[in-house]
Amino acid sequence: MTTLTETSVAGNDDRRDNNENNAISQKLMVALDVDGTLVNHDGHMSAGVRESAQAVVAAGHEVMIATGRSLNATLPIIEKIGIERGYAVCCNGGVTLRLHPALDGGYEVIHKATFDPGPALRALRERLPSAKYALEDEEGNFLSTERFQDASFGVEAIGVDFHTLLEATAVRVVVFSTENTPEEFTAAIEHVGLAGVTYSVGWTAWLDIAAAGVTKASALENLRGRLGIEPHLTVAIGDGRNDIEMLSWAGRGVAMGQAPEEVIAAADEVTHSVFDDGAAHVLRSLL
Repeated sequence: MTTLTETSVAGNDDRRDNNENNAISQKLMVALDVDGTLVNHDGHMSAGVRESAQAVVAAGHEVMIATGRSLNATLPIIEKIGIERGYAVCCNGGVTLRLHPALDGGYEVIHKATFDPGPALRALRERLPSAKYALEDEEGNFLSTERFQDASFGVEAIGVDFHTLLEATAVRVVVFSTENTPEEFTAAIEHVGLAGVTYSVGWTAWLDIAAAGVTKASALENLRGRLGIEPHLTVAIGDGRNDIEMLSWAGRGVAMGQAPEEVIAAADEVTHSVFDDGAAHVLRSLL
């Protein structure tokens, strides 16, 4: 594994095609996590990160957000870095968007992976009775216990009882606790033995659950095939445990400097932390 690199991706010789405006001979597919990668934990994106992302978009590469955030919390990031055409992955792979200015609102949902959250919720509540639970349903609404609210939802959550969550069809389930550590969350998950879902534990005692087999990587691989981009021309940057599959999938997987050890182990290289504009260093290396 290498560290703090600013070299170009192998194969990107930056030759220009005179018949296209600023299009390069080998288009890269660049997948960018948001929280802890493009923005810090206060939600701030530095000018350096924004400008370097905009430059990679302008150079003609396929730049796409790949985030655990829900759709409405992802759209402002897409707008900030100026992606008008292309694709985006939300809800840890549960929702895929196509972006184009001619579409209503500038986007359309082209894929949504739903699942029955009941079995996972029942098992987890037995093990984590004091946790807060929320889910995004197939209509894009967020339902939550105890008025649980988070910026990653993108909409105001609707307070419901736990039984209502059990009967909903989910795109994304979130479990949060102020009384448990991430390690205790992991132990609870292992004890429960979640089946039929994909899950990841965050920096805090925060659990994201998606449909079985659905990750950022699975959604990105579908898009890679759709775009006809070779695997070695894929780049991904992330910092969280929900980025592990994505970093392993990419031809060049880059972990942020503050990432946990298991995330770094899945990457090909490590850049600076989010506080030192690590994503900007990688993005500039693509130009």
